Order: sequence, then structure tokens, then C-alpha cells
Amino acid sequence: MGLFDFLSNEGEKKPVEPAAKPAAGGATDFFGNANAAATEGETYTVVSGDSLSKIARNHYGDGTKWHQIYEANKGVIGSDPDKIEVGQVLTLPKI
Repeated sequence: MGLFDFLSNEGEKKPVEPAAKPAAGGATDFFGNANAAATEGETYTVVSGDSLSKIARNHYGDGTKWHQIYEANKGVIGSDPDKIEVGQVLTLPKI
């Protein structure tokens, strides 16, 4: 087979249609399977010296987004967002 054997005189053909459209929000992997991590967000385990604003600054680049982390983790953190404990596993929501 030569370098130009793939050329033909048949003209342009209709392109292949995609098998399925991706789910709304792009929450699928390469194969179109639902990606739970994309819909739920990542998890983060609290370490000594952490605060919600430090976590938000490191994860989102903006410490003022600590409210979103708190809202997603009220059940874990409790009523006082200043009292997170070492070892708590927090969900970092997609923003």
C-alpha cells in the first residue's frame, strides 16, 4: 500500500454521526459513563491548621468561597463553620 492509496475519486462522504450525546453538564467520562466524582465533587480530609477559607483558597483559588464548602458539608461540620476537626472528610462541590 502506498502513501496516497487512501485517496479516492468518490468525493466527500457524510461524516460518521456520534453514537450518543454526552449527558448535560459534561458529567461523563470518555466513554459516556456517568462520572460520580464530577457530579458530587472531590473529597478533602481536614489536616491540622486548616480552615474552610484556607481549603477554599487552595482548591478554588478564592478563600471567600468557603461558604459553598460549608453548605455542602453542614451535616459533617455542624452549626459552627469555624469548628472543623482534623480527619473530617469534606466534599468540595463543583463551582
